[in-house]
Amino acid sequence: MNPETASSSPLAVFREYLAQGKLAFQFDAALGRPVFPPRVIGPGSGTADLEWRISEGLGTVYAVTIISPRGEAPYNVVLVDMDEGFRLMSRVEGLPPGEVRIGMRVRVDVCQPQDGQAPYPVFRPEVP
Repeated sequence: MNPETASSSPLAVFREYLAQGKLAFQFDAALGRPVFPPRVIGPGSGTADLEWRISEGLGTVYAVTIISPRGEAPYNVVLVDMDEGFRLMSRVEGLPPGEVRIGMRVRVDVCQPQDGQAPYPVFRPEVP
């Protein structure tokens, strides 16, 4: 199924790609750059002709912080610069929060919640 025909909402299309295990982003051909988060109109160009592309899923941690809620396990929040040129906020899983470092190479993994919530991207350390 092509997610782009499922709905006219950019968020719905993005989530449909995630449900298929793919991290999608839009590309503004008028400016020659990626657009993220998904939008109806390209920022800067004003074009509604945004092309959907699939990320290879590789990126680099740009920034990281550790959140330590009282009475709960700490977790990390990261900004990841994707190789395609866009940045997104998420978390790195698969290692203790304090071991996530700026400059670390990561690969996207789609979390598919079992409680009916929408899928979302998380990252895992890229093994060379």
